[in-house]
Amino acid sequence: MNNKHLPNSHPNIPAEKIGVLLINLGTPDGTDYVSVRRYLSEFLSDPRVIDYPKWLWQPLLQGVILTFRPFKSGHAYAQIWNRAENESPLKTITRAQCDKINTLINNNIPGIEIEWAMRYGNPSTREGLDKLLAKGCRRILLFALYPQYSACTTATAYDKAFHHLKTISWQPAIRTASPWHDDPAYIKILAQSVRDALAPLSAPPEHIIASFHGLPQRYLTQGDPYHCHCLKTARLTREALEWPEERWSATFQSRFGAEEWLQPYTDKTIEKLAKSGVKRLAILSPAFVSECIETLEEINIGLREQFLNNGGEEFTYISCLNDSEAHINFLTTRIMTELAGWLNNTP
Repeated sequence: MNNKHLPNSHPNIPAEKIGVLLINLGTPDGTDYVSVRRYLSEFLSDPRVIDYPKWLWQPLLQGVILTFRPFKSGHAYAQIWNRAENESPLKTITRAQCDKINTLINNNIPGIEIEWAMRYGNPSTREGLDKLLAKGCRRILLFALYPQYSACTTATAYDKAFHHLKTISWQPAIRTASPWHDDPAYIKILAQSVRDALAPLSAPPEHIIASFHGLPQRYLTQGDPYHCHCLKTARLTREALEWPEERWSATFQSRFGAEEWLQPYTDKTIEKLAKSGVKRLAILSPAFVSECIETLEEINIGLREQFLNNGGEEFTYISCLNDSEAHINFLTTRIMTELAGWLNNTP
């Protein structure tokens, strides 16, 4: 914006730009008890994640759960912590994704601002939005980094952004990105990542599992499409690989509490396969765009041990797409598609 016509007392207004805020789930700031407790308290207090009445849930959460669970979770984070940067791999990879997407976009269309944030923890969604607004972004795309939509992930990421926007006098125009669970380009690079991981093996796995983060079963009956999105991603990936249906499973991990969750459960499936004589198993995590505690600790450490302890011999963990060139190119293309119309009307 040209500020020469403004009154002398008027605050400076930066040139109008387009912004993109990449939003991932979150991570504690450290593996110590206080950091993990603070993170878990924010995460587990989100009514999108735990929808029990506050009067029932909060005393239980702030009492028994957050007294003991931070010790267990802190130990798990310590096993996969990026000690060079003193942060979780999720934060390291999300930053790298942002930097590479920013470079790729601005090499073609300069002036688009890219920031990243976490729904829980730091850098916060508020910080990310404020950075974009300070740079003059009057149109902002909120891009939650979840291929499959769920109210517990995608919706709450956008909720948090809207909550901060309620406090802003001059709100920007906002768009929210759609999920990409069945995008042919996503399925193609996901399938190729499986091929690349299996290529060095002396023999192919006898079975492949696509493991997704779980949700309580009742979320499905309440209308959350996550279960359907996950099964479609798994089916399309298997078909792209031309992998036999009887040697493939789509499962759900990370359940807690007493109620029924989406099934089949990953841990029980792995144990069953091992005890039935499967010696070579491979597993991928198509719900995660970045390595995190659920992939590196729960799967590659915990479930690996479970498979080997029950008779399995070769466990292959297939890495997330992370900041690979193919994945960055794909995410950039999705972002540019979501910005359609705005790009043709840039001041």
